Amino acid sequence: MTRSLTTAWLIAALLPLAAQAATVQVTVLGRDGKPLADAVVVIEPGAGAKPAAPAPVSTVINQQKMQFLPGTVVLPVGSKVTFTNQDSWEHHVRGTPAGLASLNAGTQPGFELRLDGKADGKEPSSADVTLTKAGAFQLGCHLHGSMRGFIFVADSPWTLQTDANGMATVQGVPEGAAKVRVVHADQLIEGPPMAVNITPVTALNLPTQVQPRRRRP
Repeated sequence: MTRSLTTAWLIAALLPLAAQAATVQVTVLGRDGKPLADAVVVIEPGAGAKPAAPAPVSTVINQQKMQFLPGTVVLPVGSKVTFTNQDSWEHHVRGTPAGLASLNAGTQPGFELRLDGKADGKEPSSADVTLTKAGAFQLGCHLHGSMRGFIFVADSPWTLQTDANGMATVQGVPEGAAKVRVVHADQLIEGPPMAVNITPVTALNLPTQVQPRRRRP
C-alpha cells in the first residue's frame, strides 16, 4: 500500500470517531426565567467508557470583605485549594457536603480550618486543602453566618460552570443518549436530570427552580 493510500485510509478511519465528539451549549434559567449564573452543568453520557478525570489544578479562594471569592468554583478531583484570609479579623473555613449528601451518615464530613486575620506588614494567613472526593461542597464560616461559598469537585471533563449569561459550552461530548444535571449553591435539593439526545451541535435550555440569593456588594 502506497503512503498516499495509507494516509487516505487513516483519515477515513478517523472520521467516524471525530464525528462522535459533539459540542453542547447549555443555557440554565432560574425560577424567574432569567439566566442563572454560576450553575454547574454536568453531562452524563448514557453509554460508553467513562472518560479519564481531568488533571488536578491549584487555585486560591480568598476570604475578603466577608465573602468567599470566587463564590463558586468547579475543580477536578485531586485539586488543591489554598484558602487565604485577606480580612483583618479571624475567619473559619467550613467545607461540608452540599444537598442531600449532607444527610448521609456515610458521607465524609468535609474539612474545617481556622485562619487568623491579616496583620499590617505580614502575609495573610492561608491553609491548603486537597479535594479527593467528587461532589458538591458548601463553604461557610462559624464566626460569620452570612459567608457562603460553593465548590463542585468533578471527576468528568463534561462539567462546566455557567457564565453571567447562564451559558456553558461543553466540548467533546459523545453523541447519543445522555442526562444533564444542574447543581447550584442556592438549591436545597438537586432537581431530576434531564434526558437528552446529543447531536454534533446541541443547544439546550434548562429551566430550574433555583432562586439565587442576593449577594453582598
